[in-house]
Amino acid sequence: MTSQDERWEALRRAARDAMSRAYAPYSRYPVGAAALVDDGRTVVGCNVENASYGVGLCAECGLVSALHATGGGRLTHFTCVNGEGQLILPCGRCRQLLSEHGGPDLLLDTPAGIRPLAELLPDAFGPFELSRLHSSQHSESGGSQN
Repeated sequence: MTSQDERWEALRRAARDAMSRAYAPYSRYPVGAAALVDDGRTVVGCNVENASYGVGLCAECGLVSALHATGGGRLTHFTCVNGEGQLILPCGRCRQLLSEHGGPDLLLDTPAGIRPLAELLPDAFGPFELSRLHSSQHSESGGSQN
């Protein structure tokens, strides 16, 4: 087993451990996620449901919260598992969230193999679009602050 294989297996174990702590009494679909950060840390998250379904949190949301609660950084490697410990893909909303904190080169552990996020979320919306919008508005107003 290569060191890269060992890294992915350690992430899968961390995701399975996080999944075992998920709070999913309504869907009965626990999810755990784990990621490596550019400074070598591992961060994890699990889904947390609520009786008011719309306010439930995906595992990826908890993972990104843990990322920032423990010092920030950029995600470099990501994996996500279901209640049976099988690899699953993040939903569209979570792909967008991962894009913000890992970028298009973030590597995802998928049932089809390791893939960069850019393949799963091409042409993602991001901070650049907002800065471009603000720059455009600033230049249209002649540089003045309203």
